[in-house]
Amino acid sequence: MILVIISAIVFSSAGIFTKGVDTDAWGVIFWRGASAAAFTLGYLLLRGALAREIAAFRLPTLVVTLMMAAGTAAFIPAFKLSSVINVALIYAAAPFIAAAMAWAFIGERPTRTVIIASLAAFSGVLIIVSGSVGEIALMGDALALFMTVMMAGSMVIFRRYPETTAALPNALSSIVLLPAALIFGAPLAAPTVELPILVAFGLVFAVASVTLSEGARRLPSPETALLSTLEMPLAPILAYLILAEAPTVQVLAGGLIILISVIWSQRRGG
Repeated sequence: MILVIISAIVFSSAGIFTKGVDTDAWGVIFWRGASAAAFTLGYLLLRGALAREIAAFRLPTLVVTLMMAAGTAAFIPAFKLSSVINVALIYAAAPFIAAAMAWAFIGERPTRTVIIASLAAFSGVLIIVSGSVGEIALMGDALALFMTVMMAGSMVIFRRYPETTAALPNALSSIVLLPAALIFGAPLAAPTVELPILVAFGLVFAVASVTLSEGARRLPSPETALLSTLEMPLAPILAYLILAEAPTVQVLAGGLIILISVIWSQRRGG
């Protein structure tokens, strides 16, 4: 639980890093990915764990790597197209999706509390999306939802195959996206003054991803997803204080429903 909560706190800053720079989405993906991979691989080398993680590479590791890469490819542009608040709150659909996927694919039947809380959180997401205006904002919300599906799927895989390594897939998922970023974007043209910010984003992302993966292997998938949505109250506060993003009535209503569902489910013991 502590690892997942740490991950949620760190992840809450992602929107600030992404929208706080002029670099386009592919540029952010490239520099964040390159630094995140370097930090993660360096961490594994210092621990003497890199060879062990490579030896443990199996099909579930490959699937997790690809799902994380796909999620990141949607995650960054979602912030550019929609608001930080919307993306953060849509991620709260993860409990519903993780519970459904765990039930369907690994037979992990969720408790009645988790089902009720997940449905409530999903209804909050629908309220939030209903307040989005314009095709661009809706596209950003759709990308955020796709990212949520990918993250929920990776949680289920870690739960089903707890021997799956956590750090190496995070590094590889960043490396996989580097060629695409060079082809579809112009990361080398990113403003020099923004490079330290993007490198710091990579470090933050590396910490958040590893702690989430390590926590996911120790908790039921729906509970991991529910705990990870605790970033939801933090991201809007940071967006308001730093980016002056004021939430709409729909966002406030949907966010309140999501927050209540998370707190209620944890007080009931999941």
